[in-house]
Amino acid sequence: MEQNKAEVPEVMRRGWRSRLLWLALMLVVLVVVVILATAIGSVGVPVGTMGKIIMHQTYLDRLPFINFAHDWSDAQAVIIWELRLPRVLLAGLVGAALSVAGATYQGLFRNPLADPYLIGVSQGAALGAVLGFLLPVAGVGLALGLVPLMAFLGALGSVIIVYALARIGRTLPVSTLVLAGVALGSLLGAIVSYLTLTSRQLVHGILFWLSGSFAASQWTEMWIVAPVVLATGAILLVFGRALNIMQLDEEQAQQLGVNVEALKIALLSIATLATATAVSFAGIIGFVGIIVPHAVRLIWGPDYRFLLPLAMVCGAILLILADLLARTINAPSEIPVGIITALAGAPFFLYILRRRARMLF
Repeated sequence: MEQNKAEVPEVMRRGWRSRLLWLALMLVVLVVVVILATAIGSVGVPVGTMGKIIMHQTYLDRLPFINFAHDWSDAQAVIIWELRLPRVLLAGLVGAALSVAGATYQGLFRNPLADPYLIGVSQGAALGAVLGFLLPVAGVGLALGLVPLMAFLGALGSVIIVYALARIGRTLPVSTLVLAGVALGSLLGAIVSYLTLTSRQLVHGILFWLSGSFAASQWTEMWIVAPVVLATGAILLVFGRALNIMQLDEEQAQQLGVNVEALKIALLSIATLATATAVSFAGIIGFVGIIVPHAVRLIWGPDYRFLLPLAMVCGAILLILADLLARTINAPSEIPVGIITALAGAPFFLYILRRRARMLF
C-alpha cells in the first residue's frame, strides 16, 4: 500500500512533464510555421533574407555583435514586413482566440460540439459588419474603419441580448442560453441575408468578409488584437481547474466550492470578448473552435489546465496554415480562409457527431 501511494504522485508528475514537453514542442512548431508562412507566397523570399529584413525593421541589426549586408530589395521588404508578417501573426492570434474560446464553451456546456459562435456572436458580428459596409461613412475618420468596429459592437450586442433573454432570476440555465442564441442567430441571419441581397455592388465585399479573410491585415489591427487575445487567453487559463470541476455537474461543482453562476458569467464574458475581437478583424471563420479543442482532447486528454494552452497553440498553427493555403493554392487569386477551414472542419465535425452517436446508443 505504501509503495502504491508513493507511485501515484510520480505517475502524476510524469504526466505533467509529458504534457509540458508537448506544449513546448508545439510552441517550437508554431515558430517554424510562422517563419515558413512568412517566407512562402506568390513571391518567394529566402528565410535568411526574411530574417535580415525583420531584424532591420526592428533595429536589431544595430546591435554591436550583429553585422550583415543589406542585400534585399525594397519590394522584398514591403512583402515581408508590410504584407505577410502582420497577416501571419494576426491569423495566429485569431486561431488562438477561436480555439481557446471554443474549448471554454465546450467545457462550460459539457458538449464537444459547442463552438465560439454558439450564442450568436457570429450572427451579431455579421449584422454589424454588413451595416458597416452599407453606411456611407465607412472608414472615414476611423483609424480601423467602420466595418470591424460595427462587427465588434454587433457581436457583443447579440450576446448581451441572449444573456438577458436566458437569465432567470439569479441563475443562467445553459439550455435556455443555447436556445436563445439559436433563436436570435436565426433572426439576425435572416436580416443579414436580406441586407446582403439588396446591397448590389457591395455584395462581393460583404460575402468575402463573411467568409473570413486576412487579405487586408495591417500592423494596426495586429497590435489591437494581440493584447486582447493574449489577456483573455491568460485569464481563461486560470480557470482550467474550475472547468475540470464543471465536468461533473453544476450541483457537485457547487458543493466543491465553485460559484457556478459567477463562473458562467465570467467565462462567457471573457470567451465572448476574445471571439468578438477575432471576428471583428477576420470575419466569420468556422470550425476552428470545434475541431482544435476536440482534437487536443482526443490526443492529450480532457484536463483543461493543459487543454486550454494547447488549444491556443494548435489553433494558431492551424489557422496560419489554412491562410497560407488560402493565398497560395490559387495564386495570385485568393480564397477566403473560412472556405478552407470549412472544407477541413465539416468532415471532422461529422466524424465527431457520428462517434458521439455511437457512444450514446
